[in-house]
Amino acid sequence: MFAYGITVNSSYDELPITPAEIFKDSLEWADYYFNIHRFEEAVPLYQKNLEVKDIQQKTHILKKLALSQAALDKPTESISYIYDYLKIDFHPTFLLHEDFDNIRHESDFATLSGTVLPKFTIWSIFYFFVSLIGLYITFGLLINKKIDNQARVLIATFVFIHSLFILNICVNQTNYVFEFPHTYLMSTWSSLLYGPLLFLYFKRVSKSSDLGKKDLLHFLPTVALTTYLIFTVYGFSGSQKIIQMLQRLEEGLNPGDSTKLVLLVALKAISLGVYAFFVHLLITKNKTGLSKKTRTWQKNIYLIHVGYVLVYIVYGVYIIAGVNSGTLYHSPIILMSTMVLYIGYAANVQPDVFSGLYSYTNRLFPKYVKSGLTDSLSEELKENLKDLFQNEKLYRNCEINLDMVAKKLDTTRHNASQLINEHFNMSFREFVNSYRIQEAKELLEKKSELNIIDIAYEVGYNNKVSFNKAFKKDTQLTPSEYLYHIKQG
Repeated sequence: MFAYGITVNSSYDELPITPAEIFKDSLEWADYYFNIHRFEEAVPLYQKNLEVKDIQQKTHILKKLALSQAALDKPTESISYIYDYLKIDFHPTFLLHEDFDNIRHESDFATLSGTVLPKFTIWSIFYFFVSLIGLYITFGLLINKKIDNQARVLIATFVFIHSLFILNICVNQTNYVFEFPHTYLMSTWSSLLYGPLLFLYFKRVSKSSDLGKKDLLHFLPTVALTTYLIFTVYGFSGSQKIIQMLQRLEEGLNPGDSTKLVLLVALKAISLGVYAFFVHLLITKNKTGLSKKTRTWQKNIYLIHVGYVLVYIVYGVYIIAGVNSGTLYHSPIILMSTMVLYIGYAANVQPDVFSGLYSYTNRLFPKYVKSGLTDSLSEELKENLKDLFQNEKLYRNCEINLDMVAKKLDTTRHNASQLINEHFNMSFREFVNSYRIQEAKELLEKKSELNIIDIAYEVGYNNKVSFNKAFKKDTQLTPSEYLYHIKQG
């Protein structure tokens, strides 16, 4: 006993007391029994000492109890003590102790160790790199002066919250949410922000007006959610967040999810669906003035977003059911990654599409910034130009040029060029050809007996080569092929 540091102090005035009576309930005796593998005798002694206030002693006792119960082949009791220990002193490497080999095959133990010990998968590595790319794209969009100010802030924030969510998923899947507990629910505050940001972005680039104070009302749900999270999660210490996650895990739930998971999933699904409908209305009603590539860009963004909305519902069901793997679980995250990468591609290859209408006023045509062409005069000249081409058919003149059109409009060559570029998104030559080819198609359909060269002369071309080239660019067919399809039809 002296070898284990157990001593007895007694005087001649005291009654003789045996060492066993004094120290039979001591922690030293519990450790003694544990060391000689008499676990059945060590467990009750450890349990009697569990009420100690000293944190170091308490963690020591809980670890010994967990190991003792594992040695006695009592996995349920052992795992319970492991949870109690981790809630006080989170060191998950304790689970690698060889004395747990006895119960390592148990499903509850495997779940615990598989959830708190750091790990890497192909998915987590992919998500990590996509999130980094997304953060880089966010920065690139914010400093890109070619994009309208409001539009770039909205689309950059949209990319940022996608990247943050993907990074959040990565942290959860690698179990580093326990190592860095302040990453717990780090993207949840933006759950109701995806729809409003996309809607306001499309509103900005589809209409010639700045966003106003009323548009800030779309952010009220996000402000309310963030406030709630500050008081229920974000304001907690790291240890409190770990305890909350471990409690969820102990209950058989995904530790990285919110305690209000069902409500959050429902609210996010509703928000995504409602705003997807609003965006659809904007896209269908505000096509005028947008180039083909801009309309294609907006359509692709919208389709990816709608795809995300649909699979998110399935994702939500999976999450609520506690499933954090499988193809359907990863589907919405893959779509979010696709969104981030597609926006990044566009930002580098064709940044002008981000500004919508604004890219066709000042951004792409800086030579018109100081033009004296007012909005009202521009609209008036636009109507006069349409009259010249639709009613007077000025395009039939094979000698037509910009100076001729400017003279007819009683304006300058500079203003005439600006007018066509800004209102029709075409060069002067493209504008003339569009009218010529349209009439040529009508003539081919109505007067198929005419020679192709006659039709070319009729609509303003002075040679067949130029006519064929312009016709095929517009229809993907030569005039002869087009005529053949008409006769076959």
